[in-house]
Amino acid sequence: DVQLVESGGGSVQAGGSLRLSCAASGYTVSSTRKGWFRQAPGKEREGVAVIYTGGAIFYADSVKGRFTISRDTGKSTVYLQMNSLKPEDTAMYYCAIAVPYGFWYDARTYSYWGQGTQVTVS
Repeated sequence: DVQLVESGGGSVQAGGSLRLSCAASGYTVSSTRKGWFRQAPGKEREGVAVIYTGGAIFYADSVKGRFTISRDTGKSTVYLQMNSLKPEDTAMYYCAIAVPYGFWYDARTYSYWGQGTQVTVS
């Protein structure tokens, strides 16, 4: 079965950095997009960044210039380097996999989700 496991969350002061990791296993689809989403209490789940198998990358406007999505050479792990963190970045961060269709930031298109890792910025 497909499993996604996030790690790297924690509590940091504003302006600090965190690097999130998402280890994926158990899937055989060759063409996917792997995205990072976040959800704060009382707010909608929103797309943060995505990387496609082919290498295309997209970011939410709110994190451009601060966050960087990347993957290892084997493409089994995706990372989210978060710099210049702000209190509004506080959320549970999830990684997810979708067979590409529709809009990358539409959470409904993603079939597999991790359990999330908490990021708190104060």
